[in-house]
Amino acid sequence: MRATFIRTLVELADDDPRIMLLTGDLGFTVVESFAERFPDRFFNVGVAEQNMVGVATGLAEAGFVPFVYSIATFATLRPYEFIRNGPVLHRLPVRIVGVGGGLDYGSNGVTHHALEDIAVMRVQPGLTVVAPADFEQARSALRATNALTGPVYFRLGKNESNTIAGLDGRFSLGRAEQIGSGADVAIVATGSITLEAARAVAALVDRGVDASLVVVACLSPAPIDDLVAALGSARVAITVEAHYASGGLGSLVCEIVAEHSLGCHIVRRAVGDGHHGISGSERYLNGLHGLSSESVVATALEALDRVATARQERA
Repeated sequence: MRATFIRTLVELADDDPRIMLLTGDLGFTVVESFAERFPDRFFNVGVAEQNMVGVATGLAEAGFVPFVYSIATFATLRPYEFIRNGPVLHRLPVRIVGVGGGLDYGSNGVTHHALEDIAVMRVQPGLTVVAPADFEQARSALRATNALTGPVYFRLGKNESNTIAGLDGRFSLGRAEQIGSGADVAIVATGSITLEAARAVAALVDRGVDASLVVVACLSPAPIDDLVAALGSARVAITVEAHYASGGLGSLVCEIVAEHSLGCHIVRRAVGDGHHGISGSERYLNGLHGLSSESVVATALEALDRVATARQERA
């Protein structure tokens, strides 16, 4: 989705001379279309992510709309204090683009696994946090956030071919997209791992389970009303995220369930610490951490059995 994102950025920059793109010495084979079309609005600041955010903050203060582009771990964790003290505290339109959310850069090692970025970014007030499920939704999300006057974090995957059936690229700020009714199970997912969640929903439906997919591409502002509606009508909810369990989508869903006194049983599927430091392909690591569609199906069926048994015991 990163290539689609940059192509869409070029389209927006054609109409808006304020848009700039900064990179931390990476993104090549992706950012060239912007750099070649707008050479005076493209800056490679080198391997200096803190400085990159500092420069972007100054540009935003001067009236520009700068996008800073790096691998998700480097875009969020290295310059975190600069993000907080600059665009967040001053409500400036800096766009932070983190590529390879979750385990996308699996073979590059744990330093490249972005597993806490959603947690640290969504805690910042006024920072919009977006994690599209596929490239079509990435395009919609960029356009939908274009007019925002405050900062935005985009968590992008690398895949440019897979799409989520029934989603059709829909995206709205502060909203979630539900596909199916889900009276039995609502599988709630964010980012690229949504593809595995969608496959799990299809497998559950084939087994006769009334399952739905709830796509949470906008984590801040949180889609509270949509999640209350989806979770309030489901017996079980499974959150699926390529992120640590603490602070991410699962935590957000648990907060909403608790605050609205919903009776939905929650199970969080996220990256655990039992295989910490292991490298490998994204597919391999998803399986290792229980994020494959097969693992999600097994988790959902087990949770439904537990809920049914508990109800029988209470009766």
